[in-house]
Amino acid sequence: MNNQPLESISIAQPHPVNTSLRQKMALALVAVGLLFVLVTWASRQVWNPLLSLTGSLVTLSVGTLWYAFETYKGSLPGIKNNGVMFRSLSNRGVWGWMVGVFITAFYVCLYWFPKMLGGLVQMFDPLSMFIRGRAADQWFVYGTFYTLAVLLLGVKFMLKYRHNRYQQIRTISVMFFQLGFSFLIPAWMLLMNQPEFYFTYFWPLKYDYLFPNTVNWLTNSYAHLGVFLVFWGAVMSFIAVPVLTYFFGKRWYCSWVCGCGALAETAGDSFRTLSDKSLSAWKLERWLIHSVLVFIIITTILLWANSWKQGAILGEYSMGFSKTYGFLIGSMFSGVIGTGFYPIFGNRVWCRFGCPQAALLGIFQKFFSRFRITTNGGQCISCGNCSTYCEMGIDVKSYAQRGQDIVRASCVGCGICSAVCPRGVLRLENGSVDLMDRAKYPE
Repeated sequence: MNNQPLESISIAQPHPVNTSLRQKMALALVAVGLLFVLVTWASRQVWNPLLSLTGSLVTLSVGTLWYAFETYKGSLPGIKNNGVMFRSLSNRGVWGWMVGVFITAFYVCLYWFPKMLGGLVQMFDPLSMFIRGRAADQWFVYGTFYTLAVLLLGVKFMLKYRHNRYQQIRTISVMFFQLGFSFLIPAWMLLMNQPEFYFTYFWPLKYDYLFPNTVNWLTNSYAHLGVFLVFWGAVMSFIAVPVLTYFFGKRWYCSWVCGCGALAETAGDSFRTLSDKSLSAWKLERWLIHSVLVFIIITTILLWANSWKQGAILGEYSMGFSKTYGFLIGSMFSGVIGTGFYPIFGNRVWCRFGCPQAALLGIFQKFFSRFRITTNGGQCISCGNCSTYCEMGIDVKSYAQRGQDIVRASCVGCGICSAVCPRGVLRLENGSVDLMDRAKYPE
């Protein structure tokens, strides 16, 4: 008599995806690292900061890399999204909601209740003293976790998409810029008693870099270096953005340089299928993101107008706009919602609905860029993979079926739609700019 359990023939497999013993051991290491973090978070006094920090970062790193290696080793090259629509974490299940609530709670503490992170901040003192020459604060803790997530899950992403050269190169790029230009260089500048300046962020995303108070502080406090930093920010905002977007589309920044995009593409890869593809979401996207762009432009103009001509009413309005923008957009939207809601709304909710830099880049990409995704409609089999895995909520399949080039302001050029296409229908290309043709594209 055969005592083997019968295999389920249901469409939705009720049994979990097989996990090997080594994968379970790797996940156990990750759990130990998270336990270090949670215990330290709950502690007011850390017994041994260096030991706690080392134990936490080492177990988290080794466990994550080990799990990624065990997951993809020996598998054939190609996209491996088996079961992604049925997993609790990646399909708004219990684990997805738990992770979302945990990350959101962390962001709330980070922005408004930093004293609740006292134990974590103290644990990071040894690392902060080593690379910055000063005690840690909540932003250093955040930056370290952020960079670690990009690096570790970037390796996982590269293992998953190891057959695709474009994905490999752009992942290396975002890892490089996050580690070097958004973490180490700002830290070393502080070590040299210079301003903590992030070279990969500029106005309007880093909205205060061109505010008059920031400009005056840099130029008056740091002499020639301050002038250079202001000059760098202005050149990047008003010259580099239109020029680079003309040649490469917004992907040069959103998918190759930006730290927000780096986290979305690495840590958020599992949630890219959650982006809303509905027409109503598309309409909301256009209203919201361009409203944020207008908001920061008006705020910046008011602040400069007030600095040139002091007035009680003008000053009150400009400061009110600045504080409101900082709270609603700088903290609530980009941080709490933009990252904490990855497991609910997808990995690009901030980039799609709120980022003013993405809005500005999108305008140039729509009307003045050589970048487009070309389609070969005759080869399309309407499988829908491209639309399913578009993190920006674009219904790519509808374009492919008609054989129509995709020229959308929201497209970040991640190339996943092309990578998951089984027929090679989609290609990321730079062509000539025809404004008459582009005006016909829906947006």
